[in-house]
Amino acid sequence: QVQLVESGGGLVQPGGSLRLSCLASGFTLSNYVLSWYRQAPGKERELVATISSGGGITNYSESVKGRFTISRDNGKNTVNLQMNSLKPEDTAVYYCNAFRRLQGNNYWGQGTQVTVSS
Repeated sequence: QVQLVESGGGLVQPGGSLRLSCLASGFTLSNYVLSWYRQAPGKERELVATISSGGGITNYSESVKGRFTISRDNGKNTVNLQMNSLKPEDTAVYYCNAFRRLQGNNYWGQGTQVTVSS
């Protein structure tokens, strides 16, 4: 069974850090472009960060650039998102995504809540 499971969310004060992880099962992440998205209440889901299948290319939304870092560990079949200097506007449900254009595969995790509040 194909599955992506996120972990690491929680409540953190402004300026704090969290590290999200997403573990894949039922398939191998190594040939997939991996991304993190987020969706705040009342807003559309937005792309936060993307990493290429080889890990050599990363892209970030302007709102998180310089604060968030996406990484992948193909040996552990995981993708991570290190989030530093968190702001209240980072509060959202964070989703990991695995996409492989050749096969048309597009998988989503169930999401993990991140709340930034004092």
